[in-house]
Amino acid sequence: MSATNVSRIAIAAGVAASTVLLLAGPAAAHVSVQPQGEAAKGGYATLNFKVPNERDQASTVKLEVNFPADHPLSSVTPEAVPGWKIAITKGKLDKPLEVHGRKITEAVTKVTWTADGSKIAPGYFQQFPVSVGQLPEDADQLVFKAIQTYDNKEVVRWIEEPKGGEEPDSPAPVLKLTAATEDHHGGAADKAGDDEPEAGHEADDKAASAEGDKKETHAAASSSSDTTARTLGIIGILIGIAGVAFGVLAGRRRTA
Repeated sequence: MSATNVSRIAIAAGVAASTVLLLAGPAAAHVSVQPQGEAAKGGYATLNFKVPNERDQASTVKLEVNFPADHPLSSVTPEAVPGWKIAITKGKLDKPLEVHGRKITEAVTKVTWTADGSKIAPGYFQQFPVSVGQLPEDADQLVFKAIQTYDNKEVVRWIEEPKGGEEPDSPAPVLKLTAATEDHHGGAADKAGDDEPEAGHEADDKAASAEGDKKETHAAASSSSDTTARTLGIIGILIGIAGVAFGVLAGRRRTA
């Protein structure tokens, strides 16, 4: 096979691969949700709803995210996004939630971001952060159905739940929950609060011990300093006596 044919085959393969990537790109670009760090069961987390623009001739001007009704969240706090207005919709709960000794009778059902001086232009994406909790302990994932609106009035509904391991054409954002940990808010924090007096005593004991060690060290240093001074004083006296004796002997020799 000539070098020219090899070159042509390589170019054709490259073009084919690029075409596959271009075709696969738009299919993979959909509204998604990812936590900052981990989203542990029973804890709190900050979620980022990532919204890419899939259109070449239109900009995204609105996003609606519906929160799961089967696992309502007692706390939903969106972060301000420059150039976007935020509207929070709440609804009454059929079954009140018990959170830190308080009964929650309503929860956020939807958060809507509407462009107000800003848009998601073609070729760009925008993230919309939300702090949420307390995450359920009896679920492995949460599904957030989202609706994306473009400035040409087109509406895309990302509301299909994955089934059988295959991704649907318009998948809803799915948040995977990790195993519960003791360092989430309401867990280890309260435990630390319960142990605070004991921890305080331990800190006092450590401080007292440190102070005692400091005093012992100071005393040892003082004792060592005194011993050194005494030793030097004795040596000085002996040298002085030796000097006097030497002087007396020298005088006697001169007299003799």
